[in-house]
Amino acid sequence: MNGILEVAVRSLVAFGLLMYIAHLLGKQTISQMTFHDFIASITLGSIAGNLTFNTSIPFRYFLVSLFIFSGVTYLSTYISLKNRNVRALFSGEPTVVIEDGKVLEDNLKKLRFTMDSLNQALRGKDVFDIIEVQYAVMEADGQLSLLKKPPYRFITRQDAAMLSRSSAFPIELVMDGKLIEKNFSQNELSKAWFFTELAKRGVSQNEIFYCVKGTNGQLYIDLYKDNLHTPLDVES
Repeated sequence: MNGILEVAVRSLVAFGLLMYIAHLLGKQTISQMTFHDFIASITLGSIAGNLTFNTSIPFRYFLVSLFIFSGVTYLSTYISLKNRNVRALFSGEPTVVIEDGKVLEDNLKKLRFTMDSLNQALRGKDVFDIIEVQYAVMEADGQLSLLKKPPYRFITRQDAAMLSRSSAFPIELVMDGKLIEKNFSQNELSKAWFFTELAKRGVSQNEIFYCVKGTNGQLYIDLYKDNLHTPLDVES
């Protein structure tokens, strides 16, 4: 009976600790399974599972292991938020697999992705004919995002006025307040043009959190100061 009671207590403690750790690490760990999140999830699950039923190892050892690994995971997540390069290392980066309607075979090979797998992912997005796709991106969490060619998109009033214009893939220019140098060079964008556009809007670079050149060629700029006095949702 003592053994059963010990397992019951361990199970309750493991459940409570995992609930606490899950809240500590944030929603991203359960919503987007990146490399970093995958490793964290299976390791924490293994430690908690052993904590529950492996009575041959002292209880305190599991607690030390659980809190140390949780601390490392939390620290790596915090560093990832502050540094884009570290974030790319831990979580990976999105990979373009279809560009301007053309499949990028080399990128598929890097992902160890076959055309059968790509077509299956497209069907999961209700696309049964690859000819409809203008751009497709494999995200860091393994999900496929895509942009259809204009004739195959759902039409809105704004779309109707823009059908005659060509669409380009969105180009991220600033992330976390820092210029993404390679996107300027790869897309032959001038920094002088960029800073001129900022000057027209009365904005300086150090005020910008995120900036992207959209599919319509317009700049979308998000500032650090949103000036929202009553935001709809505040993360607790």
